[in-house]
Amino acid sequence: MQQDSEALSLEQALGILRRRVPLIVLCVVIVAGAAYGYSKHQTKKYTATASLAFSYNSLSQQIAGLPANSGNLLAQEASNLELVKLGDMAAKTASQLGHGLTEEKVASSLSISGEGESSVVDVSATATSPTLAAAIANTYTHQFVTEQQRANRQYFKSALALVNKQLAALSRAQRLGQDGVELQDRAQTLGLLAELNYGNVQIAEVALPPTTPSSPKTSRNTALGLFLGLLIGLGLAFMLERVDRRIKGPGDLEKIYDLPMLGVVPNSAALSGASRRDGGERIILPPAVAESFNLIRAHLRFFNLDRNLRTIVIASPASGDGKTTIARHLAEAAASLGSRVLLLEVDLRHPTLAQQFDIRSGPGLADVLIGATSMGAAIRSVDLEALPGEGAKGRTLDVLATGAVLPPNPGELIESHAMDAVLERAKSAYDLVVVDTPPLAAVSDAFPLLTKVDGVVIVGWVGRSRRDAAERLHQVLASSGAPLLGVIANGTKTGGSYAYAQDDDKAPLAVTSSANGASSSSPEEFAPTVRA
Repeated sequence: MQQDSEALSLEQALGILRRRVPLIVLCVVIVAGAAYGYSKHQTKKYTATASLAFSYNSLSQQIAGLPANSGNLLAQEASNLELVKLGDMAAKTASQLGHGLTEEKVASSLSISGEGESSVVDVSATATSPTLAAAIANTYTHQFVTEQQRANRQYFKSALALVNKQLAALSRAQRLGQDGVELQDRAQTLGLLAELNYGNVQIAEVALPPTTPSSPKTSRNTALGLFLGLLIGLGLAFMLERVDRRIKGPGDLEKIYDLPMLGVVPNSAALSGASRRDGGERIILPPAVAESFNLIRAHLRFFNLDRNLRTIVIASPASGDGKTTIARHLAEAAASLGSRVLLLEVDLRHPTLAQQFDIRSGPGLADVLIGATSMGAAIRSVDLEALPGEGAKGRTLDVLATGAVLPPNPGELIESHAMDAVLERAKSAYDLVVVDTPPLAAVSDAFPLLTKVDGVVIVGWVGRSRRDAAERLHQVLASSGAPLLGVIANGTKTGGSYAYAQDDDKAPLAVTSSANGASSSSPEEFAPTVRA
């Protein structure tokens, strides 16, 4: 069960990604394009690096008569970094180079760092000109080395003065002794070091003008833009999926109602509007659309094996789901094969069947329910001209529309004993009665019918029906005791192939096939056990 849940979650995620591909691609293109454009409009900057090498020998301390420095290397490296940053080298560099440079500009252009656990310190300078960047780095390091040499000369001179003072304090005999000779040697060495500009740091590498800019990094920024755009697109896709409460696919209908999928009906302009053209010619559905209704009819046939399906309600939670269209074409599909079919319109508020079939104005179901006319007088027969070669000429579909005058109390009429009598008479006279009802989530008129018929089919429009309305209807139907058969997905982009893609444990039935692979069913598939 856990594996099935994980697979389902993955399937849902992939479905979201498929539906939101345009949004994701748009986000990737916009963010990556913005990153590329921003990089291209940025001023190019170049970075040049010079290196300083420090020596850790204690020669100067020993010559001066001071104890040798025994500190650890890490502390010495940290000290070297801080030493390079201190002082007025930035001001001296700006003064020497000119070019409108100031101490602040030089300091902000510099980056000083160590090369791991070594005595080398890198001094990097960034400027809009590669030559200027190299000049800043070289001038700064040169000024630092010069300053260190000057400090060392002063150090040796101070040490020489101290040694000379010690020599002056010795007597003639002491000067000729061992201590006096050592002091004289030290004084001579300190004098030489002061003249030789000895220092513990030197330039290890001179900065050269770079050939490529260090910023902006157009390729890197564009790649980051692609990645960021992808993240934004994915985030928006899943966020919109949570906000968008529309039913996304046939699988959503199955999960919400916990019912099998009876069929999917593709979105086609041939399904809407009247059944005939202005010249009286009947509009023939495209083969793929017609086959979707044949599949639904064949699926319903298998429910008839264990129950007597004579009256079927086609319902939906809201208007605009296409339940009337589904009821009409399902009734036509059954009648075209020779079954006696009645299409019963129980929507006493907003009827449409009379207009779709171009039925002349006259009495209808409302008149029958109030006793103003008989049921036989209110029923109209509609000719079903078949496609050439089908041999179904003369077959008709009986339609009991609402009528010309709408009653003020539709709910009471549908719940009345007269409505029960209409259903009983229709069940005894017809092989199949297809009932078109008002939307269940909009009005309560049709709820009394749900337990008086043999089966209820729920219709949902993929991409249009609201998930919250379907969930509320499912909660009501689950406790109503209505004989629910399954769901029909209307307005899909593909036709009836969805039903064949389901697992055997999910699919409610299978279509029997003849030798040539065509689906077959007999005209008596809805035949009553006892004819009236």
